[in-house]
Amino acid sequence: MYFKKYLKKTLVALLINGVVLNVFAQQDKPIIPSAAARKDTGNVPHSLLTTGGVKTAVKPYRDVITAKAKTSVGLFTVHKIDDKVFFEIADSILNRDVLIVSRLARAAADTRNTNAMTGYAGDELNKSVIRFEKGPNNRIFIREVSYSERSKDSTQAMFQAVNNSNIQPIVMAFDVKAYQTDSAKHVQSSVIELTDVINGDSELFFFGSAKNRFGIGGYQPDKSYLLDVKTFPLNTEIKTVKTYTRAGGGATLAPNSNTPVALPTPKPATVELNTSFVLLPKIPMQARYADDRVGYFSSGYTDFDLNPQGIKRISFIERWRLEPKAADMEKYKRGELVEPKKPIVIYIDPETPAKWVPYLIQGINDWQAAFEQAGFKNAIIGKRAPTPQEDPTWSLDDARNSAIVYKPSLVANASGPHIIDPRSGEVIETHINWYHNIMKLVHDWYFVQAGAIDPKARKMQFDDELMGQLIRFVSSHEVGHTLGLLHNFGSSSATPVEKLRDKAWVEANGHTPSIMDYARFNYVAQPEDHISEAGIFPRIGVYDKWAIEWGYKLIPEAKNAQEEDPILNKWIIAKANDKRYWFGNERSLDDPRSQSEDIGDNAMKASEYGIKNLKRVMANLPEWTRQDNQGYDDLESMHEEVYKQLDRYVGHVSKNVGGRFENIKTVEQPGPVYTFVPAATQKEAMAFLNREIFNTPTWLIDPKILSYTGSSPIEIIGSLQYGALTRLLNSTTINNLLGAEAVDVKAYKVTDLFDDLQAGIWGELTTRKPVSIYRRNLQKSYVEKLSVIIKPPGTVPAGKTDMVSMCRANLVKLRAKMRAALPVIQDKNTRYHFQDLIDRINSALTPKP
Repeated sequence: MYFKKYLKKTLVALLINGVVLNVFAQQDKPIIPSAAARKDTGNVPHSLLTTGGVKTAVKPYRDVITAKAKTSVGLFTVHKIDDKVFFEIADSILNRDVLIVSRLARAAADTRNTNAMTGYAGDELNKSVIRFEKGPNNRIFIREVSYSERSKDSTQAMFQAVNNSNIQPIVMAFDVKAYQTDSAKHVQSSVIELTDVINGDSELFFFGSAKNRFGIGGYQPDKSYLLDVKTFPLNTEIKTVKTYTRAGGGATLAPNSNTPVALPTPKPATVELNTSFVLLPKIPMQARYADDRVGYFSSGYTDFDLNPQGIKRISFIERWRLEPKAADMEKYKRGELVEPKKPIVIYIDPETPAKWVPYLIQGINDWQAAFEQAGFKNAIIGKRAPTPQEDPTWSLDDARNSAIVYKPSLVANASGPHIIDPRSGEVIETHINWYHNIMKLVHDWYFVQAGAIDPKARKMQFDDELMGQLIRFVSSHEVGHTLGLLHNFGSSSATPVEKLRDKAWVEANGHTPSIMDYARFNYVAQPEDHISEAGIFPRIGVYDKWAIEWGYKLIPEAKNAQEEDPILNKWIIAKANDKRYWFGNERSLDDPRSQSEDIGDNAMKASEYGIKNLKRVMANLPEWTRQDNQGYDDLESMHEEVYKQLDRYVGHVSKNVGGRFENIKTVEQPGPVYTFVPAATQKEAMAFLNREIFNTPTWLIDPKILSYTGSSPIEIIGSLQYGALTRLLNSTTINNLLGAEAVDVKAYKVTDLFDDLQAGIWGELTTRKPVSIYRRNLQKSYVEKLSVIIKPPGTVPAGKTDMVSMCRANLVKLRAKMRAALPVIQDKNTRYHFQDLIDRINSALTPKP
């Protein structure tokens, strides 16, 4: 009860005194409210605060921080006295933004499944922005700060209105144990004790909501303890060991019995956590507004000032702070290359296998050329982590250190996250996740996509140089993400397919303008083209260099983000007519140019060449996968990779049907934003699918290979064809076609789609030839797809478009053809098949009572 009364009085006092008027930092410089508007209590003597509650007794400094104290000085002065921990917080730190980041320093055993991408040493668990501030009655508060809504002009009424509706929560309160005054420096500090917080299970400091990902529950303090606290000029690091219970236990019923049987209680989970306090810059980096025409990760907020008659949602890009040294600014303005005041340094986890370290470093350093285009030399540097002998203070957990972190995982992947200052988008640090099994992934890609043209790809274990170069390109891709770049799935569409077979051209330019595309390898090149790895591998390309220039090149004449905006717009427009600089968003659902794993400007032509190479790989699979004293698991695995690659081609081609091009523009740029894929291109796509997929691709089911692997040919072909039909016969594709027909009489129509499918899937109704088992399954899938559109399970079919009408008419027409063919069909399996389909169509067309 006392606490509730105290909390109520405290909140009232906070509202009256306006202690949070300084919460919302301007993106370009701190908010400096007028003296009348501010009413900031941060530096008001405690004796003037009249809020209720019992004033904490403050002891003399020497009685709290005794001679037994082990003291280290940094962002916070940290004192350890026996089993107690005290933080000494200087007044200069009060009301400053501090970033808290918690990570797994050492992960618990047996807490993740085999495909988990989380739960490894180095993983981020939780992050928040906080402020320490003085409260009444000798207390220090911690506020958790949000920047989701902002008003930066303190002279306007809107500033006060926004702040009145956005008081930041006080999430912790500490009694001040003592004050320390340095009379020489005129600095006062407040001493607070963090022992209970460190030994506890604070959501702010430790796991937060991440517990759910690991299935851990109750905290076990008797099995938990503090390891160490280290403090540095801009950050303080707390390392703890924490033990938790895990979900499980209880009871279940024995099989065929009502007798309860106890389930084993899982072992507890013990982890080592690292919690970082990082002081954010007093003056945030100048933000740069995001633009959908250049692919950057972005953060945003609601701005109440920019639109005088409403609100505006602002997005700014996420990037590192690169600035010339003061002495080099004039050189930078003249266009001379200068070294940044603080380069981007990314270390390699010391646990990384030594032979891969040079390739990871090279993948980082490859970005140096891109930053030169932005005016900086040596702007990004990859380094080996120092050994304990070289630097005993270096730690992977230290928030000052960015790194590629090696994860002993079955996950065949890598990822490039980063931590940002939410006020400006400045990247503070990165821990790139490098999962060990990524090597399996790049091996399989290269084997299938380049095996026909590179003899070094024709084995199950690559030599170190080839694997190293594969690691290098993945490293560059993930570093690109930490630099702020999104995937550019549209980049490879800028390359004409025939140029991918031009040895001189492709080796000079690469097969895609961006390493941020998922364009993997040049699967179009044919053996007779004699193209080397320079024309097969992805590399940092012209789009990547341009994107770094757009995001990182300083505009000294612009004082803020608003002044930069028209300049940046002109830069984009100047490149708009060159397809190599086009950004194709991975979230573009309808644009066939923006796809994963594709290359070239024509999916049908590229896939034809790709299939030629897949057939060459198939012919050699038993030989290329052979390893002495081994069975046929590798043969089965790589056979699966072949038909998965073919399925990718199906996806690339299918997206043209019902497709729509999207070219984001500002009003200064001529031409439409959205245009439909030409009818001729869609016809070309359907011809490819009929020829290569619906006409059973028997080359994919070599009887010799199947005799070794035991794989089902029916499942292989069926899943491939079913996937193709799923991409074509769905509400999105059909409605897109109807929309195109509504505005263009020459558009590819739904009736054209059904006519082409009839020709490719139902030819036996005309020829009266027996229908093979593969084609029977295909035809059943076709009827199933249309039936689901007409009568979706458990739902009412949509009635406001022609979609259902078209599908019903097609089924009626198909039923009539089968009825006409039945009397002359001699093959029993075909006759039974058509009879079954007629019944299925009747069921779909006739509503149940």
